[in-house]
Amino acid sequence: MCGIAGYSIDPSSELRRTLAAQALLAGIAERGADAVGYAFRDATGEVSVHKQRSGASDLLERIEVPQSATEVLVHVRDYTKGHPTIAANNHPIRHGAVVGIHNGVIFNDEEILTGHGFEHAEPEMTVDSEAIFALVQEAGGQAAALEELRGSMAAAWLDERRPEFLFCARGVGRPLWLGEGRDAAFFASTKGTLEIVERYASLKLHKREVPEGMLIALRDGKLVGKEHFSPNRSFEETPLPSVRAPHEGAFCLKRLATLAA
Repeated sequence: MCGIAGYSIDPSSELRRTLAAQALLAGIAERGADAVGYAFRDATGEVSVHKQRSGASDLLERIEVPQSATEVLVHVRDYTKGHPTIAANNHPIRHGAVVGIHNGVIFNDEEILTGHGFEHAEPEMTVDSEAIFALVQEAGGQAAALEELRGSMAAAWLDERRPEFLFCARGVGRPLWLGEGRDAAFFASTKGTLEIVERYASLKLHKREVPEGMLIALRDGKLVGKEHFSPNRSFEETPLPSVRAPHEGAFCLKRLATLAA
């Protein structure tokens, strides 16, 4: 069980980008402590990735998101496949022009990579999540490509070929919440994370759960597109507790209160 979160913000918004990212990280921190990372796209359109093998508490105060950034991805990892000692397995993951984060388990990742002739972005990678972003890279983000995946999924990504957009998709077996404000849209694994953002970023968000089998596109803090797909449900997965690192969550929330003061 991992935690994912992020935002799309209107370029003219005065929202403090770093604080918003810190609030998201604090909200999902309890969902994993094997690795943590974030990515952002700045005014040049380039996507920068930062990740490390630690819990969220070791990254919270070191997050730096430029005020020019309009899209951010945040991830905490509780790994299932792809050992976190190999940095390439940790999120955000890059495959070609696509940088993404994932919560869930993909069971047919090797079949997809082999069947399409995909090569790993980095030779030592074994993480199952790469199959998602390899399909996105090939299909240009069309929702139908996600139907090939067999497993649980909530995911989000940035595509350097499509600047200014942030994409989120929910398959089955994992939660995904969307919060829309006046000039910013946030997503997260839990509704509670969006409530933390509201509290510390002084926002009011319209919050709703993203339906299963839905791909959404965000741009400049607005929901600008929705596309349905039929997720593959032919799998069984052992349920995992959503709270995997309660100490990380408690520490980060306490520290966030100081950072926001």
